[in-house]
Amino acid sequence: MTELKFKAQKQELKPGITVIQDVTNNNAPLKYAGLKLIQLQKDATYTETLNQIEVCVVALSGHINVVEGEHHFENIGTRDSVFAKRPTDSVYISNDHTYQVTAVTEKAEVVLCYAPSSKQLPTKLISAADNTIEDRGNHSIKRHVHNILPEDNPSANSLLVVEVYTDGGNFSSYPPHRHDHDNLPTESSLEEIYLHKIEPKQGFVFHRVYTDDRSLDETMSVENNDVVVVPKGYHPVGVPDGYNSYYLNVMAGPVRTWKFHNDPDHEWILHRK
Repeated sequence: MTELKFKAQKQELKPGITVIQDVTNNNAPLKYAGLKLIQLQKDATYTETLNQIEVCVVALSGHINVVEGEHHFENIGTRDSVFAKRPTDSVYISNDHTYQVTAVTEKAEVVLCYAPSSKQLPTKLISAADNTIEDRGNHSIKRHVHNILPEDNPSANSLLVVEVYTDGGNFSSYPPHRHDHDNLPTESSLEEIYLHKIEPKQGFVFHRVYTDDRSLDETMSVENNDVVVVPKGYHPVGVPDGYNSYYLNVMAGPVRTWKFHNDPDHEWILHRK
């Protein structure tokens, strides 16, 4: 069985810095996308030197300072919880740079989104106001979206980053779609990582990943702070009644564009009135 689900952990990197998730091509069936979730106590500083990768630093909750060279972004972040449903601030940093993230509030949670990069681009603040916001779907496939780093934002070489909210009783990433064929302009090849959060925290969602020939077909019960990776295949998410779902998506591949293919067995769902 391919390892697609990663349970939340608590690994103390040093005092005040706890790693909850660290998903890379060393422990997951991925070539392009990576994700790290860290929790910081006030004044704790996480430092990282990038090689041939770029990062999008997302202030998930709480407030942080981000420093890279001469760039200082102070007290960024907009919410105490992702379920405030407000867009947040992020910082893009390209390859071969060193950066620091410091918690300003008593605690802060930060997502680090990674992808390969060989062309240096400017370090850039992606403010909450820069996020594009949209609502997708109808009937029981409604979801609310914050586009942090979409394909029409040229700030990154490879990364695509988005936040998605789905209310209880709804499905998301639905009808099931895939983006694993290099068949532009109709479909692009993108790996995807889902960082899941649930409200209330004791809840769960269902996440299925499957291919047309079912050589990959896994359905997982996913809890708060779990990660699911999608190296290929369709990947719908179902949210039980009584619980609300948040997930942050990281996508990356050979070409930085999101073109997907719906499962033809279920595409009819889009055409209901």
